[in-house]
Amino acid sequence: MVTLLNILDYSPIDEGRNARQALLATTKLAKRAEELGYHRFWVAEHHHVLSVAGSSPEMLMMHLATSTKRMRIGSGGVMLPHYSAYKVAENFRMLEALHPNRIDLGIGRSPSYQIVNRALNETKGKRVSYEQQVQDINKFITDDTSEDHRFNSLIATPIIETIPEMWMLGTGMGSAKIAADSGTAYAFAHFAKPSEAAVDAVDHYRKHFKPSRLLDKPKVMIAVFAIIAETAEKAEELAKAFDLWLLFVESDNPPPYYPSVQTANRRGISTIEKDKVMQNRKRMIIGDAEQVRDEIKRVADLYQADEVTIIPNFFGADNRMEGIALLAQAFGLH
Repeated sequence: MVTLLNILDYSPIDEGRNARQALLATTKLAKRAEELGYHRFWVAEHHHVLSVAGSSPEMLMMHLATSTKRMRIGSGGVMLPHYSAYKVAENFRMLEALHPNRIDLGIGRSPSYQIVNRALNETKGKRVSYEQQVQDINKFITDDTSEDHRFNSLIATPIIETIPEMWMLGTGMGSAKIAADSGTAYAFAHFAKPSEAAVDAVDHYRKHFKPSRLLDKPKVMIAVFAIIAETAEKAEELAKAFDLWLLFVESDNPPPYYPSVQTANRRGISTIEKDKVMQNRKRMIIGDAEQVRDEIKRVADLYQADEVTIIPNFFGADNRMEGIALLAQAFGLH
């Protein structure tokens, strides 16, 4: 049985709301998640996605860690290729210094829009590889000077007694290999690429994991889109709005908000869009709390996951609050 349940929140800007309201809703959701017994609460990094307010996970994490007391707070994740590994390490050591044993550093390399890549990297010369960046951040987070490193004498400050948990985010074999070689925990994005090959990637990570200063044995988390409501019928209505948001995100001129159920019902789905919607539905778990719980358990068993992270990315702050409460009750969280 899954005993550790987490949340990843994008800070969605619901139709009729603004970014500030979205961030305040995230804060409220995190506080409620802690009361309900969720283990971790992560926030994302999205650039130039106007319907999402979560662009700077480190900044939001500091606010959320201060607004909560016990629950682990993390990034899902920091897109490392855009940044200096040294600066990322310092940001997270600062978070860990102020909130010891509560900070998770989730890193990834998900591609952004080309204009975002240019804006974040236009002053840079030759980039180091992602694999090298992972090695670098590992060194800076753990103060490891045991190996020959080009910055071996460099220390990331503040100097602290604890270290953040480090998670490699990924969708396939490439990230699984890096996580195994680096000795980090591994968070697999089932919501992005559910497939048989995904199970092979997670198996590879476990079989080839190398213990490190970060972690002595493999640890696997899977992340799923979850739409939970009091009834399966209401969940399906919310899913239709989420279907539309996914279509909007991939369009040329997406609106700067999450569409409401009313908007989704009014607009409908074209014949051309139906195939895409059906493909996207494979990425979601939809239903009442018991249905979602049972499907989460099935997927968790498939991967032999240690933890499951839900992404309650559906319309309405009140709907999200209700959904995570219903699921916590179904799982018997405390």
